[in-house]
Amino acid sequence: MTQGQYVAAAYGVFLVVVLAYVAIIAAKLARLERQLLELVELTGRRPS
Repeated sequence: MTQGQYVAAAYGVFLVVVLAYVAIIAAKLARLERQLLELVELTGRRPS
């Protein structure tokens, strides 16, 4: 492999890692939003 191919491979690996990180954070955010909506519904049903 040439040096350019090593650099391209390194950038590719970095891109995959960043995309995986973003996907994990997006999944956690979606889960938190669902939980928040559930809590809002539960508190809205309680008599005050």
